[in-house]
Amino acid sequence: MSAFGISELNEAAVERAVEAARFAVESEIAELSGLLNKVDGQIKSCLAILLACQGRVVITGLGKPGHIGAKISATLSSTGTPSSFMHAAESLHGDSGALLPGDVLLAISNSGETAEVCALAKMARGMGIPVISMVGKPESTLASYSDVVLDVGVWREADPLNLAPTSSTTVALVLGDAIASALMAAREFTAEDFAKRHPAGSLGKQLKASGDAEVSE
Repeated sequence: MSAFGISELNEAAVERAVEAARFAVESEIAELSGLLNKVDGQIKSCLAILLACQGRVVITGLGKPGHIGAKISATLSSTGTPSSFMHAAESLHGDSGALLPGDVLLAISNSGETAEVCALAKMARGMGIPVISMVGKPESTLASYSDVVLDVGVWREADPLNLAPTSSTTVALVLGDAIASALMAAREFTAEDFAKRHPAGSLGKQLKASGDAEVSE
């Protein structure tokens, strides 16, 4: 089918498109409401492991969950929890050597059956490295290799076909933000600590200006 602009769509097609967009937003809000009902237990179950971590929180995933994992890793690192992202497929071709005693592995897979993610989790478990998993199916293979299982299951994805990772990735991302926020609070992470990790860009300038103002006062 050739590309076409909205001017070439009839009114009914535009209405279907807008309704699909609205449904996507409503679906993801509903799934996040479901997460809110589980978040207390989810956070408490993994907090002790993460606070006791002497190395890095290594996050792994494949496909869309991998992209989410990379973002969670970046958020953790910038808020006082050293972290790195490990591509699940590359980990089976030598990158797993970066996983060391003292680390914690956080593995993300909606199905809990992604072969590469499960293999890395099993390997980490064999090394005595704690494994925390974010899975949509708590009875999955990945869950069986995990010390802590975080349930990020959703009723359905937000796209019209119920196929594209949408609601599931949003829930995983928000839970990652919640974990980072919990760790910040537990460690009493301050604005000054945050500023040290953000010397560049507009945020860095804003933090520096704020710090200079406090000094002048």
